[in-house]
Amino acid sequence: MPLYECRQNAENKIKVDARIAETFECGTETVLKSIAQSAKTLSGRSEPVALAFDGWVGVEYAEFAAGFADAAAALGLTVETVNIYDVYKDKAAIQDYKRPFMTDDPCFGFVNRDGRLADLMDAVKTEALAKSLRGKARRADVTVVYGPGSTAGRLKDCYSLQYYFEITRQPLLWKMWDGKLTPLAARAPSADYGWKEYYYCDYYLLHNHKNTAIKTMDYYVEAVDGLKMLPRESYDAVIKTMLEYPIKEVKIFQPGPWGAYRYKDFWKIPGLECNAWNELAGPELSILIDIGAPQCLNIPFVSLMQYSEKLVGKHLSETYPELFPLDIWLDDGYFPTKTPAERISMPIHNHPSTDYVKRHFNEPIGRYETYYIAEAYEGANTWMGYHNHCDLEDWEAKCRASDNKKPIADWKDYIRNWDSAEGDLYLIPPGTAHGHGGNQMVLEMDTCPSIAGTEYSFFEYDFARPSWDDAAKSMTGKPVKMQLEHSFDNEKWRREDWVKDNLLAKPKTVRWTKEYVLERYSSVSEMPFEIERFHFSNAAQNDTEGRFLHILTLTVGKRVAVVSKADPSRRAEIDLFQSAVIPASFGEYEIQNADGGRCTVVQLRWKKG
Repeated sequence: MPLYECRQNAENKIKVDARIAETFECGTETVLKSIAQSAKTLSGRSEPVALAFDGWVGVEYAEFAAGFADAAAALGLTVETVNIYDVYKDKAAIQDYKRPFMTDDPCFGFVNRDGRLADLMDAVKTEALAKSLRGKARRADVTVVYGPGSTAGRLKDCYSLQYYFEITRQPLLWKMWDGKLTPLAARAPSADYGWKEYYYCDYYLLHNHKNTAIKTMDYYVEAVDGLKMLPRESYDAVIKTMLEYPIKEVKIFQPGPWGAYRYKDFWKIPGLECNAWNELAGPELSILIDIGAPQCLNIPFVSLMQYSEKLVGKHLSETYPELFPLDIWLDDGYFPTKTPAERISMPIHNHPSTDYVKRHFNEPIGRYETYYIAEAYEGANTWMGYHNHCDLEDWEAKCRASDNKKPIADWKDYIRNWDSAEGDLYLIPPGTAHGHGGNQMVLEMDTCPSIAGTEYSFFEYDFARPSWDDAAKSMTGKPVKMQLEHSFDNEKWRREDWVKDNLLAKPKTVRWTKEYVLERYSSVSEMPFEIERFHFSNAAQNDTEGRFLHILTLTVGKRVAVVSKADPSRRAEIDLFQSAVIPASFGEYEIQNADGGRCTVVQLRWKKG
C-alpha cells in the first residue's frame, strides 16, 4: 500500500548543551571523512584497526563502505571491506530458519519474538572473522565490516569503533515496494522480498539486535537522506532530553478505495490523490529533532523506547515490554457531492482480541479500537453490528460465496448503520463487525498489537469494488483480499440492541472549572484505555502523574501549545488534526490556546497506570 509523509509542523525543538550540537556532523562526505580521520588516529597504535558499520536493513552499506575507503585512501590508509553476509548461513538454511514464522496463512505470519541475528550466522565462519579482526597480521591498515549484524554474537568485542546506521521505516517500505531493497542476508535488491518476511521475522531479528548494538555503539549514524552522525553520549543525551518534551511525529497518508478529500484543505502532499487515512501517532512513524544544529535528526519514534518507563510509564513498560501500545489515525471521509456507500465506506471488518493474536500470531495485545467523530458532514454514518432479526448464517455464507469478487446486493439488510454527529464515540472491542461509513472525519484511537506496528483487520466484505492503483491514480486496482477464516472465527455477532446499549459511548463531565471542562466517555470493561476531551477558550490543566502516557489531538481550534509547568521552555505546538505524545514522566502541564477561539483536545490514555 502506498504512503506519503507530511513534515508540516513536525519538528521537535529541544534544548541541549551547545557542545552536543557541535558534535552533530551532517552530510555524507563530512561523516565519512570524520570516520576516516578517526581510523587514521587509531592506525598509529599497535592494535589492528577494525570498524563495524552495523545497523538496520535498507541502508546502502556497500556504498558507504566504498565512500569511506576513498576518504581513508586520501589520508594514506589502505582499507579492506567485508560484507557481514559472508559469514551468514546459506540461503537454504536461512529459509529453513524463517519457515515457521512465514506460516501457511496467506495474510499473516507468526512473530519471531526471540530471534537473534546470530541465529543466521555460520559459527565457523563467524569465529574465523573474529580471529582475523583481532589478529596482528594485517592485510590493510583498516578493516571495515559492514551490514546488519556486524557486531552480533561473537563479533561484538572485535572492533576499535562501532557505528550503528539506521533509516526510518517509511523509506525502507518505499524501497521494498519498488523492488530496490536489499533484504536481510541478501547481496542484491529483490522484488520477491515482502512485508510478511520483514514484519514477522526480520524486523524482530533487527529489533533485538538493535537493543544490544545501541548500547555498545560508539557513534549513531542516521542514513535517511545522506548521513548524519552523533557520538553515542550525544545521541543518548538527545533521546533523554526528547523525553522531557511533548513529542510530535511525522504524519503519513495512505490512499485507498474509500479515500476522500478533506485533507486538501489542510495539507499539500505531492502525489496524494485521495486519502483513506493518515496516521498521527504510533510506533512506526519517525520524529524530527531540532537540537540547534543546521539540520534535524530524523530517527524512528520507537528509538525513544530505550527509556520505556519514562515514555509509557511503569505499568505499560512492565506489562508490555518494548511495546508502544497505542496509535492514532485520522480517517478522511469528505466528499463534495453525494456518493454511494459502496465507494465511501470502509470494508466491513473486525479486529482480534489479545487471546486471539497471542494464539495465532504470537503478538502481545489485541486490537481494541474507537471511532471519535471529529467532523460530521451531511450523511455522516458508521456501520456497526448486525440488524436484530437478520440471518447471520446467511450473511456468512454470502460473504464466503462472494469472497469480495462479486457484489452482495442486499448487504445493507445485514449491517446496521448509525447516523453520526460531531463528538460521537463508537467503542469497537474485538470481534465487532464495523466500518467507517463516510461523510465524516474519524479520529481512530486504538491499541497497537505489534512492536513492528503490524495492524490486524479481518475483512469480510469490501463491496467487490476495485482498489486504489497509485501508479494510475485511479480506482482500477485489484479488489482487496478478504481474511474470511480469521474474520468469522473471530466474529462476536453483535446485534444492534447490544451495540446501542454498550458501544455508543456518552461523555460525562468529570471536571468543571470556569476555564475548562474535562469529559470522559463511557466504556466497557474489555477496553483498556480511556477517551477524554478538554473544552476551553484560553487554557486547560493536565497531569501525567508520572505514570500515564497521554496522546493529545486537537479536533476543534487552530493551534494549541502543550507547556510544562515545571519548565515552560519544554513545550510543543500542534495544529488542527495533529497529535502530540506526552511522555508519562512529563508531569503537570497546561494546554494553551495559541490562536483564539474555542478549542477541543481529545485525549487517549491507558486506564491503569
